[in-house]
Amino acid sequence: MVPPEPAPSLPVLREPVRAYVGLGANLGEAAATLRWAAAALGDLPDTHVLRVSALYRSAPIDCEPGAPPFLNAVAALSTHLSAPQLLAGLQQLELAAGRQRPYRNAPRTLDLDLLLYGEGRIESPALCVPHPRMHQRAFVLRPLAEIAPEWAQAADQPWLAAQVLERLGPLQG
Repeated sequence: MVPPEPAPSLPVLREPVRAYVGLGANLGEAAATLRWAAAALGDLPDTHVLRVSALYRSAPIDCEPGAPPFLNAVAALSTHLSAPQLLAGLQQLELAAGRQRPYRNAPRTLDLDLLLYGEGRIESPALCVPHPRMHQRAFVLRPLAEIAPEWAQAADQPWLAAQVLERLGPLQG
């Protein structure tokens, strides 16, 4: 009798990956929610928060007229999670913060976007990395450049100056 083949195991990332997550909110106590979310990122399995940018206020983009302004930040993580696992963790945090998705670009209590995952490029129905619109958004590029200086040139594009963005100060104490 031939022994059965062992079940394939899930790949384990031996080296951590540096990932960047965009944080945003424009409903409720947005600043408190973003502080909570920044701390909660470090509670994801095998994940550590390396740096968090300052808090920024931005005008809503692609939202309904009269939508409140957004508060935004970017966090740098070190993680052993795969990109889909990290995305699932981000979505769980959004749900814990009361995120609802009644329609595209609806106001939100918490929005967590996986911006970058190492040097990876992913295109699937569930996940696109790098985030497909991050290069168009000052509220992503400026906080990203603050914690990842290699993005400074992208954040200083003249056409981004037209996007209203105000640096409010540290997100974390």
